[in-house]
Amino acid sequence: MSEPLLCVRNLNIDIPVGGGTLHAVRGIDFELQRGEVLSIVGESGSGKSLTSLALMGLLGKRIDRRADRMDFDGIDLTRAGKRQMRALRGDRMSMIFQEPMTSLNPAYTIGDQLAEALLLHRNVSRQQARDRAVELLEKVGITAAASRLGQYPHQLSGGLRQRVMIAMALMCGPELIIADEPTTALDVTIQAQILRLLVDLVREMDMAMILITHDLGVVARVADKVAVMYAGELVETGSAGAIFNAPSHPYTRGLLRCIPLPGRTARGAPLGTIPGIVPSLVGEIGGCVFRTRCDHAVAACHGAIPHRGEADHMFRCVHPHGHREDEETPA
Repeated sequence: MSEPLLCVRNLNIDIPVGGGTLHAVRGIDFELQRGEVLSIVGESGSGKSLTSLALMGLLGKRIDRRADRMDFDGIDLTRAGKRQMRALRGDRMSMIFQEPMTSLNPAYTIGDQLAEALLLHRNVSRQQARDRAVELLEKVGITAAASRLGQYPHQLSGGLRQRVMIAMALMCGPELIIADEPTTALDVTIQAQILRLLVDLVREMDMAMILITHDLGVVARVADKVAVMYAGELVETGSAGAIFNAPSHPYTRGLLRCIPLPGRTARGAPLGTIPGIVPSLVGEIGGCVFRTRCDHAVAACHGAIPHRGEADHMFRCVHPHGHREDEETPA
């Protein structure tokens, strides 16, 4: 197999807070090949967006980012300077942010903001940049695209602003796209269109995409690989088929119980829930972070948690086969 486009080993992110240090992300490992879609799933506050910001070099100055390895196509992102990161961002690496109203500049027109990246990274004329902007706006489903270039963000609906953000990320034909909840503001039918567009572009342009979401239905449709994140850790990783057909970590199984299954979930039947709340990540953290919400926790869950499984499907649990229905002794 060829060298991965992106390789991350032991990524940690610490944030100083009033009560000590918030260990927001701990020991993250994953790889991504060209043409692949990796989906990072988990509930809000699990560290998904922080992980993506760390890859893009967009964390605040007081936030400590450490990794044994964080390579993008042979470039060591842990040692890349500000100038090198600016050259990568928007050109070879792009990000679709979750909140388009706060990500788009209200003082500049849509056309100026779309053209900016292409003018910065490519030797093109302003007219060529505007033509490219119109092409991409049409591709993401915006009608009368040429007339939109003179509008400001506040003149567009939330869905249109999100589509502008997607077009902006694609302006330079990047090799890696990080999509942080890219369809949040869109209705269901447009969601499907945008996701299909992104996946088709990944295949067509031999790009890679990291899709951050909490919608497992979206993941099932587009992801090649899935990384399940809980409280700053990856608790299970593997192919989409392995995660959905043979989930091994109790948190993954809990997430899957929370969604209705066509033909299997009876109308009006209650959906599954995960009791409790995410634990505090301030101060010392030990053992399984999910043990306080797990029905099958045992005393061993307070100690070191091994990685189990194989390279293409791994999970962190003290039980050799993950969540076992015959375990009845709570911690």
